[in-house]
Amino acid sequence: MSQRELAGPGVSYAYISRIEAGQRRPSVKAIRTLARKLGISAQYLETGSMTTSEEDREMRLADAELRLRLGDDFAAAEDSLREVLEEARTVGDHEAATRAEVALGFAAARAGRHGDAADHLERAIEAPTVKPLTQPDVFVTLGSAYLALDRPEQAARLYEECLEELAGDDSADPSARIRFATHLSYALSNLGRFAEARELLNDLAAESRASLDPYARIRLYWSLARLAAMQGHAQTGLRHLRRAIALLETTEDTLHLARAHLVCSEILILEGQAEGAGLHLEQAERLFELGGDARDLAAVRAQESKRAAQLGQADEAIEHANESLALADDAPLGSAYFGLALGQTLKGDVDAANDSFQQAVSLLRQRGDWREAVQACRAWADALRAAGRSAEAFEVLETAAELAERASTSPRIAR
Repeated sequence: MSQRELAGPGVSYAYISRIEAGQRRPSVKAIRTLARKLGISAQYLETGSMTTSEEDREMRLADAELRLRLGDDFAAAEDSLREVLEEARTVGDHEAATRAEVALGFAAARAGRHGDAADHLERAIEAPTVKPLTQPDVFVTLGSAYLALDRPEQAARLYEECLEELAGDDSADPSARIRFATHLSYALSNLGRFAEARELLNDLAAESRASLDPYARIRLYWSLARLAAMQGHAQTGLRHLRRAIALLETTEDTLHLARAHLVCSEILILEGQAEGAGLHLEQAERLFELGGDARDLAAVRAQESKRAAQLGQADEAIEHANESLALADDAPLGSAYFGLALGQTLKGDVDAANDSFQQAVSLLRQRGDWREAVQACRAWADALRAAGRSAEAFEVLETAAELAERASTSPRIAR
């Protein structure tokens, strides 16, 4: 084709000549006009790539999502998702933008950046395509982020809205309702609304007897165990967890089986039964080797730290706590700082223990782990009192009383 044959409205042959000579960069409009004349895509004319912009974004999204699932180069996957998100917003590709927001929200939650997770997922659920029935993980992860940010009111409201939407959909899977209801029970428990949480779970128990889905029953037993433990009913909690473990042992779900053993150890250690917790911790660590991640192992090390402290093993308590903090990286566990503080107290390092107790209580109250936070405060006060720092000990006991009261008299949400 000659320059005159290629020329068209807004793209003169003289303009084409200057482009060919490297004297001009073609405008977006010119590229589109020339692409139509040449019978190719504007994308190919500009970049040499045969894929369209939409196809390119789709490929980058799919690649980043896969890398996140496989845990392969997390930082690079997030960088790619941010680029896709910015690009999709610019060109108005709402579907790609929503997918990028969801993936970034999951990545942030997994890394313990709960504020970032909430921001991304709040924007994602504004999209009409993101619904509790079709993408329940988005809403569950957002609610969990709210709880981690000490915003249980928002978590409860979110789960209630999900349940209301499912109630109006005849095609909704009953197991989806059970999943949201159990998470709602977590939020209600964190608010100190134990009676409502128990009533909700009792209603679910009646439904689940007719359910063939073992995971619905597992979630139910797990929730009942959590509620009982938060109220100080250790034996009831352990009984529910044993039922969950029995069901999990019939599946190939080693990850949740490991976590069930871990929760058993947590309850026993809270009750001061360090010896009995040992077997559960061994089981949890062995099973996590088959499919857990660094956060799971960090949780095991945190409980091992507290157990060692209860057994009077100061060096082991400090070692396990530091291992937990290293594994958790930028999302440390309150239990790890609690174990560290107990170990430091045994070593007589009250100043270091004071700082560790402070970190422990802050993180535990943030997650709504009221009973453990109160227990940490009492151990903290005992350490200060033994060091002759009675005034500080009294202040810590006041904090313990405040935490205990908050757990039982938190404000109600309009139902």
